[in-house]
Amino acid sequence: MKTTNIRERYNLVRKYTEQICQPLETEDYVPQPVPFVSPPKWHLAHSTWFFETFILKNQVSDYKVFDETFNYLFNSYYNNVGDRVLRTDRGNITRPKVSYVYAYRKYVDEHMNILLATLGDEKALTLIELGLHHEQQHQELLVTDIKYILGHNPTFPVYEPDHNLVDDENSETGFVQINEGIYEIGYQGDGFCFDNEQGRHKVYAQNFEISKSLVTNEEFIEFIEAGGYQDFNLWLDEGWSWVNENQIDSPMYWHKINGEWHYFTLAGLKKLNPKAILCHVSYFEAWAYAQWKEMRLPTEFEWEIASYHFAWGKRWEWTNSAYLAYPNFTKAKGAVGEYNGKFMINTMVLRGASVATSPDHSRNTYRNFFHTNERWQYTGIRLVK
Repeated sequence: MKTTNIRERYNLVRKYTEQICQPLETEDYVPQPVPFVSPPKWHLAHSTWFFETFILKNQVSDYKVFDETFNYLFNSYYNNVGDRVLRTDRGNITRPKVSYVYAYRKYVDEHMNILLATLGDEKALTLIELGLHHEQQHQELLVTDIKYILGHNPTFPVYEPDHNLVDDENSETGFVQINEGIYEIGYQGDGFCFDNEQGRHKVYAQNFEISKSLVTNEEFIEFIEAGGYQDFNLWLDEGWSWVNENQIDSPMYWHKINGEWHYFTLAGLKKLNPKAILCHVSYFEAWAYAQWKEMRLPTEFEWEIASYHFAWGKRWEWTNSAYLAYPNFTKAKGAVGEYNGKFMINTMVLRGASVATSPDHSRNTYRNFFHTNERWQYTGIRLVK
């Protein structure tokens, strides 16, 4: 890994995070309407905290921490690093000011650029690369969290007029036939991957056919109009409870106004495009829709095997696989080992990428994971028969 390349990449990634926040007003940086959404100010500080905590403090002997309170305020879930503000309380951090967080980013970036001019420690460079991919994950979370914050504002404010993101349509139709056999799953190569992609191994797959297109809005409207949200026979038991307890009757951000479906986008409230690819559905909704179509969701292994035969990357695609370790998966020691391994319980795997995913941050081996009721990410449905 060349230091000059990673220095350029460092600055590009860090700049892109701030570009995402550029359209925001100061007031937009602070709200946390629900526990799973983090304020933009927190994302800006946390992604910076990673480099200060794991790189600068260990690599620069006379480094002076920018603010001693930030380790408590902006640590996410790294128990090895110390106490932290509870996730549910991130919206209570009205101070420090937004301008002070930007000063923090500038301070850390200046010190990182000095370090990267001479750093030759391969282990440290590898950790910096992880930090950059970590920040890219937070860039996508920034996009989705900003949408949730603005989308639950009663006035549906516009983030950017040309930033719809959910108006894209399928480029392919039909199904791909995949023959039964033994296939290899998991990352291989010399590039970057997360530890949960490692442990390349063989799996056996039966014959299956997988759709080359994702479910569209108009297809999902048929499900709604057929009473899909009212038919308990289509739902997993937990899903049926979720529908009733939360009075769910459509995907997130959908609103029926004067008899017509609209949806909130980052470009504001728009009339729903029926041909556009469905977005913002939970695993429960994806499972119920597949039941209604008398099909099913792919396993994550089927998805990876078939991914070479269709276009992907518009939506994170729910699979029917629980998020578990691959054979020979090894959790790293210390704080870095907390990154993925401790979350391998009670979530389902999503594959691909989405229109909110940062550039150069997608692979067909990438394993995203969310709880079955979560749908604020740019999620969609691909069916198997």
